[in-house]
Amino acid sequence: MTNRKTRLAVFCSGGGSNFQALYHAIKRKKLSAEIVLCLSNRSRCGAMEFAREHKIKDVHLSEKQFPSFDAFTEAMLETLRSNEIDLILLAGYMRKVPDAVVGAFPERILNIHPALLPKFGGEGMYGLNVHAAVIASGETISGATVHLVNEEYDKGRVLMQQTVPVMPDDSAEKLAERVLACEHQLYAEALEKLLGEQEA
Repeated sequence: MTNRKTRLAVFCSGGGSNFQALYHAIKRKKLSAEIVLCLSNRSRCGAMEFAREHKIKDVHLSEKQFPSFDAFTEAMLETLRSNEIDLILLAGYMRKVPDAVVGAFPERILNIHPALLPKFGGEGMYGLNVHAAVIASGETISGATVHLVNEEYDKGRVLMQQTVPVMPDDSAEKLAERVLACEHQLYAEALEKLLGEQEA
Protein backbone atom coordinates (compact mmCIF):
# COMPACT_ATOMS: atom_id res chain seq x y z
CA MET A 1 0.00 0.00 0.00
CA THR A 2 1.44 3.38 -0.99
CA ASN A 3 1.79 6.20 1.51
CA ARG A 4 -0.55 9.16 1.26
CA LYS A 5 0.87 12.00 -0.81
CA THR A 6 1.70 15.26 0.95
CA ARG A 7 -1.17 17.66 0.31
CA LEU A 8 -0.04 21.13 -0.76
CA ALA A 9 -1.78 24.49 -0.78
CA VAL A 10 -0.29 27.25 -2.93
CA PHE A 11 -1.02 30.87 -1.97
CA CYS A 12 -0.83 33.32 -4.91
CA SER A 13 -1.78 36.87 -5.83
CA GLY A 14 -0.71 37.20 -9.45
CA GLY A 15 0.15 35.30 -12.59
CA GLY A 16 1.33 32.25 -10.71
CA SER A 17 4.46 31.42 -12.70
CA ASN A 18 6.09 29.81 -9.64
CA PHE A 19 2.86 27.89 -8.98
CA GLN A 20 2.89 26.60 -12.55
CA ALA A 21 6.59 25.67 -12.35
CA LEU A 22 5.95 23.77 -9.10
CA TYR A 23 2.97 21.95 -10.57
CA HIS A 24 4.95 20.75 -13.58
CA ALA A 25 8.05 19.90 -11.51
CA ILE A 26 6.01 17.74 -9.12
CA LYS A 27 4.66 15.80 -12.11
CA ARG A 28 8.05 15.56 -13.82
CA LYS A 29 9.99 14.54 -10.70
CA LYS A 30 7.17 12.24 -9.54
CA LEU A 31 7.34 13.75 -6.05
CA SER A 32 5.14 12.23 -3.36
CA ALA A 33 3.06 15.40 -3.17
CA GLU A 34 0.14 17.03 -4.94
CA ILE A 35 -1.19 20.56 -5.12
CA VAL A 36 -4.81 20.30 -4.03
CA LEU A 37 -5.61 23.94 -3.28
CA CYS A 38 -4.86 27.36 -4.75
CA LEU A 39 -5.76 30.19 -2.38
CA SER A 40 -5.65 33.81 -3.52
CA ASN A 41 -6.60 37.22 -2.20
CA ARG A 42 -7.69 38.03 -5.77
CA SER A 43 -10.68 36.38 -7.40
CA ARG A 44 -9.25 36.93 -10.87
CA CYS A 45 -5.58 36.28 -11.51
CA GLY A 46 -3.46 33.99 -13.63
CA ALA A 47 -2.85 31.59 -10.76
CA MET A 48 -6.57 31.01 -10.20
CA GLU A 49 -7.13 30.47 -13.93
CA PHE A 50 -4.32 27.90 -14.01
CA ALA A 51 -5.84 26.11 -11.01
CA ARG A 52 -9.24 25.90 -12.70
CA GLU A 53 -7.71 24.65 -15.95
CA HIS A 54 -5.94 21.86 -14.05
CA LYS A 55 -8.88 20.97 -11.80
CA ILE A 56 -7.18 22.22 -8.63
CA LYS A 57 -9.59 23.65 -6.08
CA ASP A 58 -9.40 27.46 -6.10
CA VAL A 59 -10.49 29.59 -3.16
CA HIS A 60 -10.70 33.38 -3.07
CA LEU A 61 -10.14 34.72 0.45
CA SER A 62 -9.73 38.42 1.11
CA GLU A 63 -9.95 40.42 4.33
CA LYS A 64 -12.57 42.60 2.61
CA GLN A 65 -15.01 39.66 2.65
CA PHE A 66 -15.08 39.49 6.46
CA PRO A 67 -16.19 41.74 9.31
CA SER A 68 -12.88 41.34 11.15
CA PHE A 69 -9.34 40.09 10.70
CA ASP A 70 -10.06 37.29 13.17
CA ALA A 71 -12.98 36.10 11.04
CA PHE A 72 -10.76 36.17 7.95
CA THR A 73 -8.06 34.20 9.77
CA GLU A 74 -10.54 31.59 10.98
CA ALA A 75 -11.91 31.16 7.45
CA MET A 76 -8.38 30.60 6.17
CA LEU A 77 -7.67 28.04 8.89
CA GLU A 78 -10.94 26.22 8.21
CA THR A 79 -10.18 26.12 4.47
CA LEU A 80 -6.78 24.57 5.19
CA ARG A 81 -8.21 22.09 7.70
CA SER A 82 -11.12 21.00 5.50
CA ASN A 83 -8.74 20.34 2.61
CA GLU A 84 -6.35 18.40 4.88
CA ILE A 85 -3.37 20.57 3.92
CA ASP A 86 0.08 19.42 5.05
CA LEU A 87 2.29 22.16 3.56
CA ILE A 88 1.66 25.71 2.37
CA LEU A 89 3.75 27.18 -0.45
CA LEU A 90 3.71 30.96 -0.87
CA ALA A 91 4.19 31.82 -4.54
CA GLY A 92 3.80 35.53 -5.09
CA TYR A 93 1.27 35.93 -2.27
CA MET A 94 1.24 39.66 -1.57
CA ARG A 95 -0.15 39.50 1.95
CA LYS A 96 1.39 38.60 5.29
CA VAL A 97 0.12 35.21 6.44
CA PRO A 98 -1.80 35.65 9.73
CA ASP A 99 0.23 34.68 12.80
CA ALA A 100 -2.46 32.17 13.83
CA VAL A 101 -1.99 30.34 10.52
CA VAL A 102 1.80 30.38 10.91
CA GLY A 103 1.33 28.99 14.43
CA ALA A 104 -0.94 26.22 13.15
CA PHE A 105 1.63 25.20 10.50
CA PRO A 106 5.02 25.42 12.25
CA GLU A 107 7.90 24.65 9.86
CA ARG A 108 5.27 23.81 7.24
CA ILE A 109 5.00 27.08 5.29
CA LEU A 110 7.54 27.83 2.55
CA ASN A 111 8.22 31.10 0.78
CA ILE A 112 10.46 32.05 -2.11
CA HIS A 113 12.17 35.44 -1.97
CA PRO A 114 13.90 37.09 -4.96
CA ALA A 115 17.19 37.87 -3.20
CA LEU A 116 19.82 36.20 -1.06
CA LEU A 117 18.44 36.51 2.46
CA PRO A 118 19.18 37.90 4.98
CA LYS A 119 20.06 40.71 2.56
CA PHE A 120 17.21 42.63 0.94
CA GLY A 121 14.43 41.08 3.00
CA GLY A 122 11.75 42.41 5.30
CA GLU A 123 8.61 44.48 4.98
CA GLY A 124 8.30 46.31 1.66
CA MET A 125 10.95 44.16 0.00
CA TYR A 126 9.02 42.47 -2.79
CA GLY A 127 8.86 42.53 -6.57
CA LEU A 128 10.91 45.16 -8.37
CA ASN A 129 11.64 46.93 -5.06
CA VAL A 130 14.06 44.12 -4.21
CA HIS A 131 15.91 44.18 -7.53
CA ALA A 132 16.15 47.98 -7.56
CA ALA A 133 17.66 47.88 -4.06
CA VAL A 134 20.17 45.19 -5.10
CA ILE A 135 21.32 47.27 -8.09
CA ALA A 136 21.45 50.51 -6.08
CA SER A 137 23.65 48.83 -3.46
CA GLY A 138 26.29 47.89 -6.03
CA GLU A 139 25.98 44.15 -5.37
CA THR A 140 27.44 41.94 -8.09
CA ILE A 141 25.55 38.80 -7.02
CA SER A 142 21.86 38.34 -6.31
CA GLY A 143 19.66 35.27 -6.45
CA ALA A 144 16.72 33.58 -4.78
CA THR A 145 16.03 32.04 -1.38
CA VAL A 146 13.51 29.43 -0.29
CA HIS A 147 12.85 29.64 3.44
CA LEU A 148 10.41 28.49 6.07
CA VAL A 149 7.97 31.14 7.27
CA ASN A 150 7.70 32.40 10.83
CA GLU A 151 5.99 35.45 12.33
CA GLU A 152 8.66 37.86 11.01
CA TYR A 153 9.04 38.84 7.36
CA ASP A 154 11.75 36.76 5.65
CA LYS A 155 13.32 35.55 8.92
CA GLY A 156 12.56 31.81 8.84
CA ARG A 157 15.11 29.03 8.36
CA VAL A 158 16.71 29.08 4.91
CA LEU A 159 16.24 25.81 3.03
CA MET A 160 18.08 26.60 -0.19
CA GLN A 161 19.61 29.47 -2.15
CA GLN A 162 20.83 29.95 -5.70
CA THR A 163 22.90 32.84 -7.03
CA VAL A 164 22.38 34.98 -10.12
CA PRO A 165 24.98 37.49 -11.37
CA VAL A 166 24.09 41.18 -11.45
CA MET A 167 25.19 42.61 -14.80
CA PRO A 168 26.65 46.13 -15.16
CA ASP A 169 23.79 47.22 -17.44
CA ASP A 170 21.01 45.57 -15.43
CA SER A 171 17.70 47.29 -14.81
CA ALA A 172 15.41 46.03 -12.06
CA GLU A 173 13.27 44.43 -14.78
CA LYS A 174 16.18 42.61 -16.42
CA LEU A 175 17.47 41.29 -13.11
CA ALA A 176 13.95 40.25 -12.08
CA GLU A 177 13.60 38.17 -15.24
CA ARG A 178 16.79 36.20 -14.56
CA VAL A 179 16.02 35.73 -10.87
CA LEU A 180 12.51 34.48 -11.71
CA ALA A 181 13.96 31.81 -14.02
CA CYS A 182 16.17 30.76 -11.10
CA GLU A 183 13.15 30.69 -8.75
CA HIS A 184 11.26 28.30 -11.01
CA GLN A 185 14.00 25.69 -10.62
CA LEU A 186 14.94 26.39 -7.01
CA TYR A 187 11.47 26.18 -5.45
CA ALA A 188 10.88 22.63 -6.70
CA GLU A 189 14.35 21.55 -5.51
CA ALA A 190 13.70 23.00 -2.05
CA LEU A 191 10.31 21.30 -1.86
CA GLU A 192 11.93 18.00 -2.80
CA LYS A 193 14.55 18.54 -0.06
CA LEU A 194 11.90 19.31 2.58
CA LEU A 195 9.81 16.28 1.61
CA GLY A 196 12.95 14.16 1.96
CA GLU A 197 13.62 15.60 5.43
CA GLN A 198 10.08 14.76 6.51
CA GLU A 199 10.35 11.18 5.27
CA ALA A 200 13.73 10.60 6.97
